[in-house]
Amino acid sequence: MSTSKTALVIGGNGGIGREACVAFKRHGWQVRALVRRLPTERDGIEWVQGDAMQRADVLAAADGVEVIVHAVNPPGYRQWNTLVLPMLDNSIGAARATGARMVLPGTIYNFGPDAFPLLREDSPQHPCTEKGRIRAEMERRLADASRAGVRTLVLRCGDFVGPHAGNNWFSQGLLRPGKPVTTFRYPADYSHPHAWAYLPDVAETMARLLQNEDRLADFEVFNFGGYWLDGHALADAVRRAAGNPQMALRRFPWWLVAAMAPFIETLREMRKMRYLWKEPVRLDDSKLVAFLDGEPYTPIDEALRTTLLGLGCVK
Repeated sequence: MSTSKTALVIGGNGGIGREACVAFKRHGWQVRALVRRLPTERDGIEWVQGDAMQRADVLAAADGVEVIVHAVNPPGYRQWNTLVLPMLDNSIGAARATGARMVLPGTIYNFGPDAFPLLREDSPQHPCTEKGRIRAEMERRLADASRAGVRTLVLRCGDFVGPHAGNNWFSQGLLRPGKPVTTFRYPADYSHPHAWAYLPDVAETMARLLQNEDRLADFEVFNFGGYWLDGHALADAVRRAAGNPQMALRRFPWWLVAAMAPFIETLREMRKMRYLWKEPVRLDDSKLVAFLDGEPYTPIDEALRTTLLGLGCVK
């Protein structure tokens, strides 16, 4: 399929941003990516150097685009309270100026325990952390913008897995990138189930949804169910993907996070999100599955094998 449409991916060097570039290009889009550091390989993508905090940079990069994927986040959970909302406002302003549809890869952080254990698209948002409050405010601003003509698509996901290391639990907490998989550290009791989203599937789903622009509401929200696995099932899948049946199971060292949190902002933020490892939180994806006429999920063994290869944990 070919198209003259152009998608702008803000944060194209990040985990979801990189996969979005690949998925949109595969679906025939022209892809432009706004990044702070230009990559050495172009891969058929128009790379634009700029800063998502600079309104003029975002507006210039968005010239002539039909879609803006807001895939940028502060690294390592740092400075969310000063960076996240200004960056989003710049993207909304660019979408308003160009008539582009905004796309936001969402999370479950904007929900509190009153919405658990099964999250639907219209579940109440009463976050219990500052990061969750910011996530809820992001969606509120997008909903307000949609009433003023900025069409929006939000795809809410669980924790990410994927071939590019980034700010996600799988690559930073459960395993060690660049090291053979000998030990697996689970942040909860191994009987506790958790929702995981494979980054290439998330990006592919965004592209597929946008192929049906005429069926999307001005403010459209979908839940991406992904993989719903307890610690034992996830560990077994990692063993198979790594080819190491002797992989040891350990508990994630929350005690160490607590001890170091006063000195390291990333660990402070990780500690605040521990509540998501104490109660099961599942995304109801029935709306998405019905819209796409099937589940868009790669088999878990294949997804984890690709993830471990990308993280340098297997050869």
